[in-house]
Amino acid sequence: MADETANQGIPAPEGATDIIETDYDIGQDNIEGSLGPFGFDIHNPVFLISGLSVVAFVAYALAAPQQAADFFGWLRPALTSTFDWFFLSAANIFVIFCLFLIVSPWGSVRLGGADATPDYGYPGWFAMLFAAGMGIGLMFFGVLEPAYYFGTPWGDEPLGTVRPFTEDGALIAGNVEEARRMALAATSYHWALHPWAIYAVVALALALFTYNKGLPLSIRSAFHPILGDRVWGWWGHLIDTIAVFATLFGLATSLGLGAQQANAGMSFVYGLPNNVTVQVILIVGITALALISVLRGLDGGVKVLSEINMVLAFLLLFFVLFTAGAVSILTEFGQGIVAYAREVVPLSMPFGREDDGYRQGWTAFYWAWWISWSPFVGMFIARVSRGRTVREFLTCVLIIPSLVCIFWMAVFGGAAINDIIANPETSAVKANVP
Repeated sequence: MADETANQGIPAPEGATDIIETDYDIGQDNIEGSLGPFGFDIHNPVFLISGLSVVAFVAYALAAPQQAADFFGWLRPALTSTFDWFFLSAANIFVIFCLFLIVSPWGSVRLGGADATPDYGYPGWFAMLFAAGMGIGLMFFGVLEPAYYFGTPWGDEPLGTVRPFTEDGALIAGNVEEARRMALAATSYHWALHPWAIYAVVALALALFTYNKGLPLSIRSAFHPILGDRVWGWWGHLIDTIAVFATLFGLATSLGLGAQQANAGMSFVYGLPNNVTVQVILIVGITALALISVLRGLDGGVKVLSEINMVLAFLLLFFVLFTAGAVSILTEFGQGIVAYAREVVPLSMPFGREDDGYRQGWTAFYWAWWISWSPFVGMFIARVSRGRTVREFLTCVLIIPSLVCIFWMAVFGGAAINDIIANPETSAVKANVP
């Protein structure tokens, strides 16, 4: 199996490792061929079933858009309000499991075998982690979420925190600091340990079974200890098909939010129409760039694009930091870490709370979104993380990104909140956050 793995572009384990022996040959169910200048190598029947189902789903949404909007508009809140306890409990378990592995003896296990070395240096690796793990979400919610939680009359108060404004918009000075603290803590909760733990668990399982056990880089491989060789049959086909659907809905959410934000910015700056037509054009353009990046390969495409994305993001970050007041923002970053550490346990509690708007409308939605993204993001993180120890992997995938996300939210969210406080009647943030 190790030789087969090496032949499929995944390096064989190096050094002592425990290969899983199986009669399955990677690619034995695949259909290979060419379409014009492009070749294809697709899995049968996963590709056919998921592809036809996706086409049917899109056809339904185009043929009956209002009915589809009504149905999914009902489905999402129904799921997040009914299973909020499940989403919160699952995310908590992921975080505890990751922290346990970091300090446990298993943290010294090296992905790829005892003698494996990392395929990528830290700069390129971190760039790809952030590009895959967060991306447009930080841009979209960096201002919106802290401002929303800050307690304006249209906000959902996390844990029932005090509002800094009356119903008619007057500022309550005595409530400002508490509302600011909770806004940053509640936002950081959604972008720090919990989402990255979801990604890390899936990525670690895929990396371990691929690089150390010699199995394919596929979601089904993580279920081999439970299902055995049945993962190569219909049980495995079902697992991979569900993973495809989860990725589809996660991608649709991210592209939709990103296109809306880009369209709103172009409308504000350049006067372009803010409508579905422009957003569809933006999605097509983004998809084309992603396709070019993928066709150029991991090193020549995805890695380069991720590094460019990282540089541009940090340039924007530091521009906002220094124009909004570096001293004030850095102070808020320190306060944000303290607030997050203080409130992460109460915010993680799945029961005994009354802040349904925040817990169900925001947290449960976020955890469902991260979980839906996890097969895609986890597979990518696993692909670029060979050669790292489990401890190094989890520290770099869990702890460091969490600190960066808290810093990002302190900069953008702090600047937004400062604008609201300084200009409570004319704040552009308050006027444009729905």
